[in-house]
Order: sequence, then structure tokens, then C-alpha cells
Amino acid sequence: MSGPDRPALPVVIVGGLHAEARRATVARLLADVPGSVVLHHDLATATAGTVVRTVRDATGILSAGEAPLVNDCACCALREDLVPELVRLADAGGTPLAVVELWDSVEPKAMAEVVTAGGFTVTGVITAVDPALVLPYLGNGDDLAEGGLAAAATDQRTVADTFARQLEYAPVLALAESLPGSPEADDEDRELLAQLHPTARRVVIGPGGGQGGGDGGGQRGGHSGVTGSVPAAPPSELARAALAGFDVEAAAAAQHPACALLPAEADAHGVTTLVWHRRRPFHPGRLYAALEDLTCAAARSRGRFWLADKGDTLLHWDAAGGALCVEGAGPWLASLPDAAWDLVPPVRRAAAALDWHPEHGDRCQHLVFTSPGLDRDGLARLLESCLLTDAEYAAGRAVWERLPSGFDTLLEV
Repeated sequence: MSGPDRPALPVVIVGGLHAEARRATVARLLADVPGSVVLHHDLATATAGTVVRTVRDATGILSAGEAPLVNDCACCALREDLVPELVRLADAGGTPLAVVELWDSVEPKAMAEVVTAGGFTVTGVITAVDPALVLPYLGNGDDLAEGGLAAAATDQRTVADTFARQLEYAPVLALAESLPGSPEADDEDRELLAQLHPTARRVVIGPGGGQGGGDGGGQRGGHSGVTGSVPAAPPSELARAALAGFDVEAAAAAQHPACALLPAEADAHGVTTLVWHRRRPFHPGRLYAALEDLTCAAARSRGRFWLADKGDTLLHWDAAGGALCVEGAGPWLASLPDAAWDLVPPVRRAAAALDWHPEHGDRCQHLVFTSPGLDRDGLARLLESCLLTDAEYAAGRAVWERLPSGFDTLLEV
């Protein structure tokens, strides 16, 4: 869609369920990058059959229109309408930065991939966060539909799992503190956020969209590959983050359970992260019986795991808000013939090499639990009790594969 003579149009995506924090972040970008434009698709009107699109700059709304639903899906309508609007902006010229402000429950991963596939360069992905609301949202197991936040009639996501993915995908977190009507964040709130996404670049947005300094946490972004897109004055911390550059493929790999960049061990300000790594498979029956206790043990847990009766399948653990999603994420590399390794992305092979065991290959347990008040010792004991015993382990794989498993219905395999 991007013609060879079309002016470059850098695109930054700003998302998050914390709507007031998102609006403050967008307002700050409009102020910091003169001439920038915001595209927003409001999915709240989807029940009436349309999605409302607005285009605005720092002075107000420039245009507004409606996009019809596609297959009764508001997110599908957004996908179909977003790139043509970006093309129109690029063709008109004169826009130094297009800010795509996502509606509440829209996840940035899908939209970053849509924008990139449309021929545009995503220079940044930012999730706006009110630190005081991180734990309440992670603990909210309600369906999005109950709060009018579903993006389609078939949307079965919850508030907690949607918020967790929004938070963990973005390399930049804009922290909007002291927002009207929001409680004050404390050290525990900030520590929880830091442990959930320790590599994020965090930028503090003050009340009313004013900007504080970056907190120095996480990885600093690299130089921007966009030329002539920032004003002559030194860009703000948020503007630098928006233009720092973004690799869609690397971001997707960082979320894949086989090679995810999971948090490290931590314990501070009442928040603990337990990293549990073992080289022995789970007994499927005992693990299944412990799922409820394990799911409720932490505000957030994720990772990959190995069931004795499914030795070829890498399984994904993804829990938030008291709900657990378990799904197959493809084969362990150790189960593939050597000839198939050439078809595996290099990042996947590198991740497997880090976990390689002479007998089991990359098969392992790698689960991470993060929460205030985490009962670390009790959780570790419960996890250990779900592994095969010495006698069960010694019986070998032929016996393991015949173990009864409640996971068959859960995985629908």
C-alpha cells in the first residue's frame, strides 16, 4: 500500500485499558511533537453496527467518519479502515508522526502487525498505565463483555488477561500518575509493574498530561531511524520513546512461550517473583488437581511446561485474574527430526539451546509467578509435588504416556 513516492510517515501505537492514562499519554505526544495527528477508532458503538473514526491534532478534531462492521467484528473493521487512513495522511504529507490511539481492549500486537503489513514503519508501541490500577486490573477476571469492552460478539477475553498482554507486549510503558479520581500509587504498585515487565522503558506522565522524567528502568531505546520527523527543539523522553524504533517480529518472538523474555527472580516492596525451572515432567493428574491453587497463588503467572503424557508438546501457561489458559504451542524442538530444524526461526533455536539437556533436549518447566504477598515457599512445594516421583520417573516414557490426564478436555486434543 505504500507507494515509492509516498512521504515517510512514522507511526506510534498507544494502547491500554486504562483510558485516562492513555488519553494523557496521547495528549503529551501531541504537545511534544508539533504537527502530529491522532487516529482513534471508537468500538463502543459496535453494537449499533458501526465503528466511529476520528482524526485529530492538538487543536481538535480534523475529521470524523464511520466504518461499517466487518463480519460483525469491530476489530476487523478497525483493521480494514486503519491502513487506508494512514495512506491518506501519508499522501497529504506534512505529518511528522501518526499516533494510533487504540480503543480500550484492542491489543497492540495485532495492530502493530497490521500497520507493518500495510507498508508503514511502526516506530514505537506504548502501553499507558495508571500504576495504582495495575493490581485491580490483573485481579479482574470479569469477561470484557460484562463491562462493554468486548471487541466482537465472540470475544471471550477477560479484563485481566487482556491487560496483561497489553502491558507485556509494549517495550515502553507510559506511567500516568495522580490522575483525577484515581488513588495514589505507592511503592508496591510501582514494584509490581517493574517486576511484571522489567525490561520496559518507563516514562512518567504527570497530571494533566505533563511529563516527568523517565525512571531509568528497563532498556533504553536505540536511535530513531526516522529523519526529519522530530522538531528542532530537543525531543522529550516520551517523544524519543515513540520514535526509538520497533521490531514487530522480535516483539512477537518475545511473547511466544517457547522463547518468551520472562521476568527474573525479584523480591522488593512486598512484591515477589518466583522463577521455577525444573528438568522433570509433571504428573498430569496431580498437576490438573492443583490447577486452581496454582492459578490463584499469584496475580500473574506464565511460562512453558512439560506434561509426562504429552512429551512432544510444548504447553503454554498463561494466568491472570484467577483464570488460567493452557494451550499447546507447537512441538519441543527435541521431538523434531534434525532436518526440520532448518525450518525453525533462529530465535527459537537459540532459546532451545539455552535450555538444552543431554537427555530431554529443550523439554523443561519454566514458570514465573509474580504477586504481592506471594507465598513463595508454599508455591514451590506445591509445584514440586506435581512432578513425577523418583519411581514414576524411573519407569520411563512408555509408562508416562499411559498416565491418565484431565488435560485432554482442557486442551481439546
